[in-house]
Amino acid sequence: MHWRYFAAAAAFSVALVGTSPLCAQQTEKAGAGVSAASAGGTRSAAGAVVYAERFGAACAACHGANGRSEMAGTPVLAGQHSLYVITQLFLFREGRRKNEAMVGLAKQMTDADLRGFSDYIGTLPPVPAPAPAVPPDAARMDKAQVLAKEYKCVYCHGADLAGGQGVPRIGGQKEEYVRTTLLGLKSGERPGYTRAMTEALSQVPAEDMALLAYYVANITAK
Repeated sequence: MHWRYFAAAAAFSVALVGTSPLCAQQTEKAGAGVSAASAGGTRSAAGAVVYAERFGAACAACHGANGRSEMAGTPVLAGQHSLYVITQLFLFREGRRKNEAMVGLAKQMTDADLRGFSDYIGTLPPVPAPAPAVPPDAARMDKAQVLAKEYKCVYCHGADLAGGQGVPRIGGQKEEYVRTTLLGLKSGERPGYTRAMTEALSQVPAEDMALLAYYVANITAK
């Protein structure tokens, strides 16, 4: 039955993003003339201000005002795609993803909130990680790059791991967070909205996942 749930989650996220203020603005512009598009743009701008303020109040303490904090265990949101974000918020709201703080916040969100927060987060530009004290090990990076191709990471996430639409940006994500996520997806402890990642990781040994996490964290993503 899990595949039905995840299919519904994916469809739900697409529907929400499809009716987001930005998409509504584009539809009005195409089919209802300049005046309707202008009104849609005004609503979109007003909504962006509201959710920027709400993000600052509810999210920035952990995730950082710009979407990148150095708090342990907290993922980087800067540069993330709104379709991916809305799906994760939905999974938190439904209690499918396990994080007490995020579940508590998401359970209070309406569908409009899911749209508003994900649309706002989708506007945050990528923020590079602070320069490491020691440059990334070239040999490890080269080996991991080969693994990223071998395990087909780049097929979905792109050569620079910037992702797109429902595929998350992972380039520049925190190493420990990536490693924990990969292990959780492989074991099933962390659900996805499809089984793609679980299946992709099924034959990947833990040592290769650790090397991939190192590569992901140190790649220079656009």
